[in-house]
Amino acid sequence: MNLKDRIQALALLGEELTAQADWLEAPIQAAYIENKWFTPENSRKALDAIGRQFLNAKILEEWSNSYEIEDHAYSKKIGLVLAGNIPMVGFHDVLCTFISGHTSLIKCSSKDSILLQRVIARLIEIDSNTSSYFEFVDKLAGFEAVIATGSNNSARYFEQYFGKYPHIIRKNRSAVAVLDGNESHDDFMGLGEDIFTYFGLGCRNVSKIYVPENYDFNDMLEALHEGFKELVHHNKYLNNFDYNNALFLLQKVQFLMSGSLIVTESKDITSRIATLHYEHYSDRSSLVNHLKEVENQIQCVVSNVQLDDIPTFNFGKAQQPSITDYADGVDTLEFLKSL
Repeated sequence: MNLKDRIQALALLGEELTAQADWLEAPIQAAYIENKWFTPENSRKALDAIGRQFLNAKILEEWSNSYEIEDHAYSKKIGLVLAGNIPMVGFHDVLCTFISGHTSLIKCSSKDSILLQRVIARLIEIDSNTSSYFEFVDKLAGFEAVIATGSNNSARYFEQYFGKYPHIIRKNRSAVAVLDGNESHDDFMGLGEDIFTYFGLGCRNVSKIYVPENYDFNDMLEALHEGFKELVHHNKYLNNFDYNNALFLLQKVQFLMSGSLIVTESKDITSRIATLHYEHYSDRSSLVNHLKEVENQIQCVVSNVQLDDIPTFNFGKAQQPSITDYADGVDTLEFLKSL
């Protein structure tokens, strides 16, 4: 297949994802049985975002044209070790590999083994020529390069196993938000989307906020309670909320609370499920310096505040990445093109 053919097949798949075609319902329900964090609502949200943000013909053409991708007679085999924290989280790596003309050897997470396989199967139904570009495996072998995503702990093993091959190895990251006290109710509702979408399990979910000294949390907490109190109706989320509440009480940790979130002061970037960390800043310049010091822990920054040369997302947009918002800031398609 040439690049034009690959884009055409992807665009047809994107139309079906955006339209929530009937064939999606069975894998959506199966994914929920496999992993209770993958509610049908969240799976549909992820599939719709992929259809709209990635698998649009114009977006794909402009994206691929900017890299001047050339078709080669020989495609390399790329080992993909995918995360499973939110539905279809590994799709972008699969997409980059396919667009670049390479073959994916895909090792799915046990937490997300259903949706991606069904989506790729549908792509093959749309155009059978795509079948040679994808292979789902239980163990990687015969690869020529690797893209692996996992925890800080698993990354050490990835470095050991894959270090001699061309590779991208990703570790834990989270999103942060910077507030200055001038946020509107709509801003707080958008922040709630950044915190709670996919139950806060994604690397682009806000897990920490930076606030000025003497910041008044009341408006934020009221808005988050108003918009997201139903989250505690989800059993697994409620269990985490109750556990963290009890733990902080036993440890005599001071915290604030809305109906679905516990907010506590901490230097740590990453927070546990149903909790949000905060840290005060004294001036914007020192905050920018701090964010640069910990940039290897941060996936993206959400704010209305201008932070010098640090790129930011608007409130409510952290979990709406474009096709060029590469994980960890590493250009995946450039890496694959250069192999």
